[in-house]
Amino acid sequence: MRFAFLITALFLASLNLRPVITSVSPLLRTIQDALGMSGSSASLLTSLPVLCMGFFAPAAVKLGNRWSIERTIAYCLLLIGLATAARYWVNSEWLMLVTAILAGIGVAIIGPLLSGFIKGNFANPSAIVGVYSMALVLGAALGSAFSVPLQTLFNHSWQASVSSWSFLAFIAIFFWWRPVRKAPTLSESLGSNTLPKSTSLKLPLSDKRSWLLTCFFGLMAFIFYSLTAWMAPIVQEMGYGKQTAGMILTLFTAIQMPVSFVFPILVSHFQHRMLWLIGCSVMELIGLIMLQLPVTPWLTCIFLGIGAGGLFPMALMLPIEETSNTEEASALSAMTQSGGYIIAALGPFFVGSIHDYAGSFPPALIGMSILVAVMILIQFKIGNKQSS
Repeated sequence: MRFAFLITALFLASLNLRPVITSVSPLLRTIQDALGMSGSSASLLTSLPVLCMGFFAPAAVKLGNRWSIERTIAYCLLLIGLATAARYWVNSEWLMLVTAILAGIGVAIIGPLLSGFIKGNFANPSAIVGVYSMALVLGAALGSAFSVPLQTLFNHSWQASVSSWSFLAFIAIFFWWRPVRKAPTLSESLGSNTLPKSTSLKLPLSDKRSWLLTCFFGLMAFIFYSLTAWMAPIVQEMGYGKQTAGMILTLFTAIQMPVSFVFPILVSHFQHRMLWLIGCSVMELIGLIMLQLPVTPWLTCIFLGIGAGGLFPMALMLPIEETSNTEEASALSAMTQSGGYIIAALGPFFVGSIHDYAGSFPPALIGMSILVAVMILIQFKIGNKQSS
């Protein structure tokens, strides 16, 4: 019973980490028209939460030590719930952006704490990470799939649609508000000798390979969040309806669920991770090129979904494989994810700004294709494990 309770709590918390972003994407055009937002401003609804994930993630360790992992997660779920619910009353651009920032802070802090929660509560953490990853992708898929139907259900109110996702956070709080066990601090759950205090955590800033890993994570996430934010408007510009565009975005996200679960197992079993990394990047590159050709976006999103779904879990695995102990892995993960998410936050803004300037999406898609090619070059450098 305790195991089932822990798994349910983990699943529900993970489910809340993406709908605040993906629920906006299918309605982006509607929100722009209603609030008078430019493309670059609207892109901030995706960029700001991702930017928060880069800047506020280091605060997770300090807050986890102060309040315990469970209570901190509960507080952040409450923050996400309230920020999302507040979108029901949004009538201006700045207020919508404030909700994105507040929800982004909650997401930023929960993410690292869930890793500590898994390590401290489960005997086989690697298997449980699959539950975390699957729930995260499922939450993203639900947000993109049901935003348009919910808008129709709620008398065509986009505010009611995007605010309704707060119910996921309030359900999750039921499992987290009362700590699932005697709440340990973060350092206790990971072991006092395995994780340095946030104030003394030393990032490998002088190591060139660490910067390559950070650039890879950043470019990978840059492409992913750009597609998450703008795929629906790109499909609409191709002449498809809003509902179809939302379903294509859902398929893009849904494909990532089995791929993100299976690929780490395949890489671990068959090795040759460079081939897997480059293979996934090539799939993304093919998908981006297809978006510029008269090819059905239903087929295109399959290539993009396989590429994105394979790259993300492998990006999470690299710091673990490259280091020899938990402390080094924590430091390298902090560097790659904090720096990477800051890079990624520029992605939706990049696409929105180029679209505003050019008046169409193909120039932005060409730019993204060039970045994928750069990512492949980096993968040739990091694909094989560093010598011990």
